[in-house]
Amino acid sequence: MGVESSAVIVRMWEVRAHPEAFDELLSWVCEAMLPKVEVHPLHISSEVYSSTDHRLVVIAKWRGSTPEEFADPPSHLVSRRPQAWDFTEVDR
Repeated sequence: MGVESSAVIVRMWEVRAHPEAFDELLSWVCEAMLPKVEVHPLHISSEVYSSTDHRLVVIAKWRGSTPEEFADPPSHLVSRRPQAWDFTEVDR
């Protein structure tokens, strides 16, 4: 069992905003970070989710085995650095 080059990789990227900076961080993700990622030829789709505790999660799907790195947000907007994990679908 291995990951083929035609596999879809799902990157989950999560960041927590300072409460007063949540709207600005959401704007940065949607208007600055994601447009630079979504033009990549191996990018399939992206979704953005928010939580009541000021976190944002981006789920991005990619063809192949190496998704583009996401830019770090401006440090004054976040209470800690973003974290990212890559997943592949399980054949069950």
